[in-house]
Amino acid sequence: MKPFTVAPSVPSRVPPQSAAEIFRPKVYYRVLEVFLSFLTIVALTTVNLPDIATAAEPSKTEAAMEDRVKAVIPEIEAYTASGMKGFDVPGLALGIVVGDKLVYARGFGVRSKAGGAPVDTRTVFQIGSTTKAFLAATEAIMVDRGKLRWDDRVVDLEPAFQLKDPWVTREFRVFDLLAQRSSLPTFVNDMLAMYNFDDAALIRSLRNVEPVSSFRTTFAYTNITHLLASHIVAKAAGAPDWNAVLQKELLDPLGMKDSTYTVEGIQAAPDHANGSRWTPQGSIEVPFTPIFPYHLGGAGDINTNVEDMARWIRLQLGNGAFEGHRIVSQENLAYTRRPMVAVSDQASYAMGWYVYATPNGNILWHDGDALSFGSFVGLVPDRNVGIVILTNTTDNLFQIALGMWILDRILGNPKVDHVAKNRELAKAGFETKAKRFAKPSNPRPFPPLAPLTGRFVNPSFGHAEITLQGDALVMDIQATRAQLKLEPWDGSVFTATLMPTGPFGPIVDLDFMTRGFAQFQMDKDGKLNLLRLSTEDGQAYEFTRE
Repeated sequence: MKPFTVAPSVPSRVPPQSAAEIFRPKVYYRVLEVFLSFLTIVALTTVNLPDIATAAEPSKTEAAMEDRVKAVIPEIEAYTASGMKGFDVPGLALGIVVGDKLVYARGFGVRSKAGGAPVDTRTVFQIGSTTKAFLAATEAIMVDRGKLRWDDRVVDLEPAFQLKDPWVTREFRVFDLLAQRSSLPTFVNDMLAMYNFDDAALIRSLRNVEPVSSFRTTFAYTNITHLLASHIVAKAAGAPDWNAVLQKELLDPLGMKDSTYTVEGIQAAPDHANGSRWTPQGSIEVPFTPIFPYHLGGAGDINTNVEDMARWIRLQLGNGAFEGHRIVSQENLAYTRRPMVAVSDQASYAMGWYVYATPNGNILWHDGDALSFGSFVGLVPDRNVGIVILTNTTDNLFQIALGMWILDRILGNPKVDHVAKNRELAKAGFETKAKRFAKPSNPRPFPPLAPLTGRFVNPSFGHAEITLQGDALVMDIQATRAQLKLEPWDGSVFTATLMPTGPFGPIVDLDFMTRGFAQFQMDKDGKLNLLRLSTEDGQAYEFTRE
């Protein structure tokens, strides 16, 4: 395989002569992690898998695969334990499904970084973006029922939907919502979600965003499009919200009795894990917040455990049937797995699934990052096997590495130490991010702070009030009362850090979309009436003085 590469440049500071360099689009860190993780699994596409299924009846095929799984369990357990130690993962639950049977399930470690009860197969975790495949399945069910069509125009279903480009607005279809090819920037406006803007504001904010590629040509991972899809599915089903559809159409029929979709749900579970944020020096336990991931609906709000997820994998391996009942048609479930946009020459994205081509079939997989929980779900439909990994630490490349390594072992591929490689990548990414905010050794003089205060407005954020508090400025986002501390960094450039006020304390602890840069700029009259706020991932928002 010819690996696809990324060669970003992320300077640790801005040269004095070019403060605007800060606001040039940067590497999208978490997408970069996904890209880099692919580079550690290239062996999957360069070997021939053992032809277990050739000329065999399904029952014999499944028996052979089950025997294969059992044979490698000791190796899997040892590698899992070693990887957890290397990444300082407090707890992990692992399940392996063959055909219609959970053939292996075990908990490792503890539910909390602080210690306490061990993880078991019913310990509940947040699963982040592995929720997206559930959203895709509910879309498919609505298509089965004639409530939606894949090629329905989104603007006809949700009149509030609007993008900057009128043609793209008009042509955006249901099949585009989950396909990660919207022409929008990666993680577009997720900062607003972290700052507690409501659904309507998040969806409305998309109309203010300049496209960064041609429509349907380029992979760019977004979440708010999935929030929009959640609304469309709920409306089609006549339900109050997407979670009600999820409960009725999937969780109840599959018997996923321990699965919920609110912060109250996971906290009420007697057997639940507590999340932790990863650093190279060790993981740090963080509190729950109702803001993330729950404000993003079908983009990532499910709480569940290995035993429940095994039922979901059985539905997938059963092509939409579960215990003799048809839940979603084979045709429309297959549609959700159809490649929609290339990620590399060997990988593509479908709807809630990455599709990874191998000589003897495709691996469908997705990771989930709830910022303090990480997950991985991987299927090999041609081999009728699937795995699920749930952890109570950030999706920091460990989950993907372990998942692909386990699939390697099950399929008999050559050994590649994905965990060791990805640990070095994760460490390097963390250090690069930290260096970006390091104070310049010779900063340019700062402007007087008092004249910079006042009221500003941005189409997506709304009104903001900037006041002087001590030796720093504080920017108060009026719509949600999120506050940013603006501290002088280099000339007219300030660091912008979310303050742990009100409900935002846990968000600060998660350390995602909480830091950036702000630069005061002159308008056409030569006055400092413009403020450009740039997020960690390079997106920028221009505020104008009122």
